[in-house]
Amino acid sequence: MAAARLVAVTSASAERERLAWAALQDVPDPEVPVISVCELGIVREVHALPEGQGMEIVLTPTYSGCPATEVIERSVLEAIEAAGLGPARAVLRRAPAWTTDWISDDGRRKLREYGIAPPGRCGDAGLPEGTSPIRLVRRRQGIAAPEPVACPHCGSAHTERLSAFGATACKALHRCLDCREPFEHFKPI
Repeated sequence: MAAARLVAVTSASAERERLAWAALQDVPDPEVPVISVCELGIVREVHALPEGQGMEIVLTPTYSGCPATEVIERSVLEAIEAAGLGPARAVLRRAPAWTTDWISDDGRRKLREYGIAPPGRCGDAGLPEGTSPIRLVRRRQGIAAPEPVACPHCGSAHTERLSAFGATACKALHRCLDCREPFEHFKPI
């Protein structure tokens, strides 16, 4: 009898977690509203708590000083409540640090379609927690050569950086030298 109840509870918890993930897919990032917080990789885990205690959502901010963190947290909790899965609580987990490698392929496509060049892959996503890669970069006059950023409008790699900072600290301002269109590039971290 206890085993049957455990299976039922586990199944109910899994369904609540699935519903929570589905609800969170519609929560936009406040700074780049074309991409959801799930596609951006900010939502790391969703846990159904014991009966009547709601949900726990684990979030990793894009960086510790991100001004959108409070808005994201509030929006996530509101989405869980609106889906009838509340009460909910958010847990901010800052380690391991968020990386642009966590942006989903759909998220990268949406950024490009919106006119923002998505970041290249850093390669850290598959590493064990608490570790980081050793990077061996080719140096040119003491500075690592930057990878070309493809224009999200025409696809050309013939681009230049105009400013290290765009509308937000996580983006840089670029211009395509072929189609002449300015665009932002989501910085890889």
